[in-house]
Amino acid sequence: MGALVPLVLVLVVTGGRGAHRDTLACTQGLACRLLDPDVLCGMEPQGPHRGLALSRLRLEPALRCSAPGACSPCLEARLRLAVPRSTAGPGIPAAGHSGDAVRGSPELGDPSPQHNASGVLLLAAHTYTSSRCVAVEVWEPIGAALPGQTLGWVTFRCFEAPLGSELRVTAYTTTHGRRRLSQQQRVPDCSWPVAQSAVPQCQAPRLQVSPGPKEVVIEVQGAMPGHSYTLRLYHNQSHGAGGPGRVVTVSSNVSYSLPAEEVLPCLCLQVWLETQDPLRATLCPFSYDAEAWQRLWTRSRLVLHAEAQALTCSLSSPCDLPAELIPCWQPAPTGPCQELPGLRHPAMGQGSQELGGLRPHRNLCVQVWSHGQVRLSQCLRDRALPGRPGDILLLERHGNTSLCVLEPGACTPLASFTSTGLGRPGLLEQELRRDVAMGQCRQIWHHENSTAITLWACPMHKYLRARWVLAWMGVLLGAACLLLLLLLKKEDIKGWLKSLRVDYSSEAPLRGRRALLVHAVEPVAERAACALLAALRPLGLAMAAAPGGGSGAAAWGPLPWLHSQHHRALRSGDTIIILLSPAAVAAAHQWDADPSPGDVPIAAPCEAFAAALSCAVPALAAGNGRYVVARLEAVVPTVPPVLQAAPAFALPSETRGFLRALAAPQWRGRWLEPYVATVAEGLRRAVGE
Repeated sequence: MGALVPLVLVLVVTGGRGAHRDTLACTQGLACRLLDPDVLCGMEPQGPHRGLALSRLRLEPALRCSAPGACSPCLEARLRLAVPRSTAGPGIPAAGHSGDAVRGSPELGDPSPQHNASGVLLLAAHTYTSSRCVAVEVWEPIGAALPGQTLGWVTFRCFEAPLGSELRVTAYTTTHGRRRLSQQQRVPDCSWPVAQSAVPQCQAPRLQVSPGPKEVVIEVQGAMPGHSYTLRLYHNQSHGAGGPGRVVTVSSNVSYSLPAEEVLPCLCLQVWLETQDPLRATLCPFSYDAEAWQRLWTRSRLVLHAEAQALTCSLSSPCDLPAELIPCWQPAPTGPCQELPGLRHPAMGQGSQELGGLRPHRNLCVQVWSHGQVRLSQCLRDRALPGRPGDILLLERHGNTSLCVLEPGACTPLASFTSTGLGRPGLLEQELRRDVAMGQCRQIWHHENSTAITLWACPMHKYLRARWVLAWMGVLLGAACLLLLLLLKKEDIKGWLKSLRVDYSSEAPLRGRRALLVHAVEPVAERAACALLAALRPLGLAMAAAPGGGSGAAAWGPLPWLHSQHHRALRSGDTIIILLSPAAVAAAHQWDADPSPGDVPIAAPCEAFAAALSCAVPALAAGNGRYVVARLEAVVPTVPPVLQAAPAFALPSETRGFLRALAAPQWRGRWLEPYVATVAEGLRRAVGE
């Protein structure tokens, strides 16, 4: 019978004490029970001199779960027991004879001495702020055992501790000459795959972003009640100048509002639980927000730095800009800016950026292009720099053998450059080549690693001054000739001014003009004819309509009256208006078609419009008379081929051209808009009815 030896397990853990749900297990051949799950550390009972030996202590991470997905991390302590070498003898039972371990367990109330009560063990674990001690009693079976032979394992599950905390566990017995086993173990953090799905603190929260017209509302979804979360708002920049951003604390039932003016494309959100090494959820929801991009370009600034030998620029922006820096040449403030070849550079973020060794000139500008649009632009024209606004930019290829002038959309060779108007282009080419050779042109760019392209800014003020002298001489000469002409033709000039004054003072621009209107007999044509007569009469146009004619047609008959009116119009130079309606188009096609035997004509032989065609078509073919075809565009899509020799107008959309065709030559360029609108509106109402 071995002596009863107390074995106390002591664990010191961070955090407060709570309700314990500990479990204790022994391997086959041993029996054990939990004496006290929370014994006072340092006050463990003393045991006899004989007992069990501790050979190994092992700590393993584990989870204690109250429900699926609601677990907490803990450490499982496993202690291996052996027979002491000093007390082993024939009476010590062997570990292999363990078939009666359960039957002799005091937990089952079996008083038979099948097991020998071997002792009470002690474990102690230390952290910074708290501790917990557990006492365990272990029995070994009666039998023979060799000294140092392993008896089995005792497993205690488990000691809760915060995620990522450090624990130092020490195991020992209360017997005399006890041996201590100590081990330090770190409780896994949220990087442990098992904890990511089971421990609520390791489950990354989700962010819900709800944009509005004035503010953006940010909510934490999937948050644990009663826990606080840290929300970080920062600008995600590749050059690392975004700073830590803004950090706020939110809870599961509180949202955070962000003003819309602070929303930019690079604004990112990061949220995590306020615990040690938590998982973080990151979201950048405004990368494709058009309003955020517009707000970003409004806050961005482009600054040019004109140094002695190089032009540099700095582009400042809260976010990275997917853009290109394009130097260009702009002599006029409102004119186009001609891109300089070979000088495109990607925007490199904050700080000063060189432009390939480009030298300053007052006509140089730098544009920021993004997605095919100019977002920012800065020029040097307002600074005290070399050059004049009238300088031209020359591009030299392969030495001085090829020079061209950079103009919008092209590079014009000097041999054909005539923008200054200085006589022969070859003379200007020679002057500019001499200026380049003599150093009167300023070199603004030359590729350092190549001699293929060089840009020269050449002054043109001396050539422009000569051009203005010639222009003023021409103006003075023209004024002298005009004055001499007025003196010689004074009486003729007076008569011309008088006639011009009479024409302008007339209230009827078509006064004295006459016209013959020919149309078919159908309602839409008659309404349009009445609308034209009513609209053109106030303009002074004397117009007769056929069929119609009033008392003349009644006295003569329709056909003789029509022939007499047509003959009069041809003889007097009056305008003959052919109004095309659906019936008129059908009559024109029938007139133009080749008759076949047995065909019955659709229009009656005495119909006035068919008779008018018989008069008009031969005259059109011979080029006689002033014919105008007016097509009602709402009902007539095209002009028949037989009438295409005459000028045609679609009414009412081409009313302006139609009225100009009726007017005298001196009136065709001075129409007033109310006349056109009145005639067009009358026709539109007539056709619409």
